[in-house]
Amino acid sequence: MTAPRQPTRRHLDEQLIGAVIPTPLPRPAPPPAPMPALPEALPAAREPVDDVVFDVARPDADGRVAARALLRALGWPSGHRLHIDVADCLLLVTAAPDGTHVVGARGALPLPAAARQMCGVHPYQAVLLVAFPARDLLVVHPSNTITRLLADLHATVLGGASHAG
Repeated sequence: MTAPRQPTRRHLDEQLIGAVIPTPLPRPAPPPAPMPALPEALPAAREPVDDVVFDVARPDADGRVAARALLRALGWPSGHRLHIDVADCLLLVTAAPDGTHVVGARGALPLPAAARQMCGVHPYQAVLLVAFPARDLLVVHPSNTITRLLADLHATVLGGASHAG
């Protein structure tokens, strides 16, 4: 076995020289990206109770929900084109001739993955579907939104009490 080689004088005198880097030229900041247009907010006026249809469904693993009764009330047959927006953790579904989503052959309503993720909609977890036929609108409420709204309502009605009577 040979002994490790001792550094020669030449190796001990070498020094590293820093790389020569030119000073970057000043550049203006890029313009901000345009914000997407949000859907119009629903007016504060209450809808007549007769003009609202409710249903509960559970999205399958692909994000489809069975909503035949509501689709019938809205007059949206299979193949009907839809536009889906997200506002305040709700999915707003409207009819649109140029919509990128389509009512399924068996009355299934497709919920896009990005919209489900933004609203916290998970497979097999209940969602509340609310149809407003006069507005040609269907709103999907995730279970976490319903839970929060009911908790707030119960706290108000019960005056913060943890149980009744």
